[in-house]
Amino acid sequence: MPHFNTVNAIDYCLIALYFVIVIWVGFYSARKNKGTDDFFKASGQVPWFMAGVSSWVAGFSAFMFVAAAGYTYKHGSGALVIFTSAFWAYLAGYFYFAPMWRRARIAAPLEFLTKRYSPSTTYFYTVTAIVPQVVGIAQGIYILCIFVSAALGFDREVFGFAGLALTGLQLTMLVVGAVMILYSVVGGLWAAVLSDAIQGVIILVMSVIIFPISIAYVGHGNGFVAGLRRMVQELPRDYLVPSGQPVEFWFLTAYLLSVMLGYNVAWHFAQRYNSVPSERDAKRMAMLGAWLSLLGPLMWVMPVMGARMIFPDMHALWPNLQAPEEASFVSLAMLLLPHGMIGFVVAAILSATLGQANDAFNWLSAAVTKDVYVPLRKRVGLPEASDLHLMRTAQVTMLVIGVSGVALAFVISRLGGAFDFGLKYYSMVGPGFTMPVALGLIYRKTPWWSGIVSCVAGFALTFLLFFLNWWPDQPYPRNVLSAALGSTVAFVISAFFWRPDDPKSRLAVQLDRDLRTPVPEAAGPLGHGALSVYAVIGNLSVIIGVVLLACWFVPSTPIAPASVNVVGGLIMVTIGLILRRVAKPTLKTAPAAADSNAGGR
Repeated sequence: MPHFNTVNAIDYCLIALYFVIVIWVGFYSARKNKGTDDFFKASGQVPWFMAGVSSWVAGFSAFMFVAAAGYTYKHGSGALVIFTSAFWAYLAGYFYFAPMWRRARIAAPLEFLTKRYSPSTTYFYTVTAIVPQVVGIAQGIYILCIFVSAALGFDREVFGFAGLALTGLQLTMLVVGAVMILYSVVGGLWAAVLSDAIQGVIILVMSVIIFPISIAYVGHGNGFVAGLRRMVQELPRDYLVPSGQPVEFWFLTAYLLSVMLGYNVAWHFAQRYNSVPSERDAKRMAMLGAWLSLLGPLMWVMPVMGARMIFPDMHALWPNLQAPEEASFVSLAMLLLPHGMIGFVVAAILSATLGQANDAFNWLSAAVTKDVYVPLRKRVGLPEASDLHLMRTAQVTMLVIGVSGVALAFVISRLGGAFDFGLKYYSMVGPGFTMPVALGLIYRKTPWWSGIVSCVAGFALTFLLFFLNWWPDQPYPRNVLSAALGSTVAFVISAFFWRPDDPKSRLAVQLDRDLRTPVPEAAGPLGHGALSVYAVIGNLSVIIGVVLLACWFVPSTPIAPASVNVVGGLIMVTIGLILRRVAKPTLKTAPAAADSNAGGR
């Protein structure tokens, strides 16, 4: 039985530091929010590199380090085919979707549906998407907190809180949910982007460290190359060569289609592409996401394949888990990393899921505010609301959505939610919503009602086949492909009813012109989302790095020496200083530019 380094006081301090940083980012970002344009899309002034990192982090959560780790443990290198597929999706974004979203010229993500189809379509999408999104947020919180509570060592404990008896898992969900809601409500999209950036740094450093250490451990202390050689010699051939479900035709086809939709027409990606200053920046952002999505999984999948040799019997290590292989990455961290870095890994897993949930909060609150609340005010005869009033409404909406997600996570925990449920659930609700968006962005000559009809047709066929139990051995491909087929057929049929002279087609005709017209590049206002924000991330990286360097003095073991903390700390400090260097010219020139502009007036 291997000796695991369970979380101690040092790790708690680093996790607490991360929470403080996230909350501070929310309040720092609040200073940039003067109205809804700032709150929902950061006034289009997010640097492309930061937006690219943010979109990459938003594309995965604890699922990557938990469920995906379990999938890799079982299937081996075939997991690389699955988890690097976002590379191709981002390339599609680079060549087509990124410039299209930038040219759509929208303030809130679902505004696209109003322009392309009708206000009724936007209202339909907003109302029908609320429950699935809240369920998704709850599922993410639950998955995350199962392993956070286990890593912290109080998953079986019972705590008294506000007169209630809460299990360690429930208390973890409450604390994590509260932090997530606080920084999201206060900071808006700026908080999402800045926190995603620091999360990206944390995940990158954690991955860079655990990748060589785990492979070297497989090599019995003879180095990285020896570990690779042993894996090639001793792991089964069908484990080293992609085989089984990951490369099964129908599963892979459905997964690639789902990834293409999720990384190109999901609302939070539309939001990111509209948060950068120019169309060229949107394309740069997509290309950065492509390379991160190719290189990142390589550093996560290889260690878990090595874990197959380090931990041949995961059930003996985690007898209380329904799918013990899903603890493979966590087990590697707890075996090979010293105290300090253990807290770092917990913070990294926290980072990923918090970033994903924040994106769901942001676009859904934008949709409810812009596309439901504003039309309802007009319908009941109320005067037009001020921009500040709308921003406050969005914050209240985000608060309600967040509280609902945390409450539902408590319910799922009582029902014993499973990861398989998450995969099947998203296959049933995701493509049905996203297919009409993708189709409408590519082809613009269908009537105003085609979006609703296409969406309903996709869901109708999906649920029909589900209740008929057709193709029961392939539920995931069945759900994804039936939604795509139903939506596409309905959309194509609707094209025969297109009338460009119909008054209701006016916005679609104008959108078609916009999508064919590049957005002129214009320099954004200095100091508001320009390169100066890199200094913020740089400072936070230096702080975390210094804390890790101080962990040199923490007691350690020969397998997990304290020198690992030093390496992590040096990497963090180096990244921080580089980011500060990038921001320095902007910080120096901003006052001068402001004086020049004042003189010009």
